[in-house]
Amino acid sequence: MLSTTDAIVLSLQPQSDKAHLLHAYTREGGRVNYKVYGLGRKNTAGKYSPLSIVQLTTDAHSIRTAQLTFVPATLVTDPYKRAIALFISEVLYHVLRHPMTDEPMFDFLTAAIQDLDQSTEPQNFHLTFLIDLAAKLGFAMEKEPVMPHTRKERQQTLQDLCTYFEEHVETWQNPKSLDILMEVFD
Repeated sequence: MLSTTDAIVLSLQPQSDKAHLLHAYTREGGRVNYKVYGLGRKNTAGKYSPLSIVQLTTDAHSIRTAQLTFVPATLVTDPYKRAIALFISEVLYHVLRHPMTDEPMFDFLTAAIQDLDQSTEPQNFHLTFLIDLAAKLGFAMEKEPVMPHTRKERQQTLQDLCTYFEEHVETWQNPKSLDILMEVFD
């Protein structure tokens, strides 16, 4: 039976010569994994960039069609925002693990993606996102950190936030993109 849902792309990983595994967060089903076939065709892989919002028509766990509903254009052209998007998508990949409907979370993430795309000064976006995400997940910080102004302060705040998530999320792994993010804002 075919079903349609809005989804936020978390990651796309090769599974075989012909298939990829799409990890997405959907409005109706929470975290879901789908098989994607035919990415060798022209212009299809771009639909699955991290934090793209797509409307998927699926049959069980395979994608029949995918329509982009929001392309965060500056996340492709701006290296700072691209690094932040990779970091956020990796955080979400590790934190949002359950196939449960959570429309407020989906709406929060959609709004955050749009805010990042429109941001003119994204230096601290990933920090405020982590603080807000912790609150949405039920472990808000008792005292939020002061937003940093220097590179060194920003790196320390990010390390502190990652440690905070490690203490509260069983499946937490420090994102591989963390080092890239720190270098981009160097």
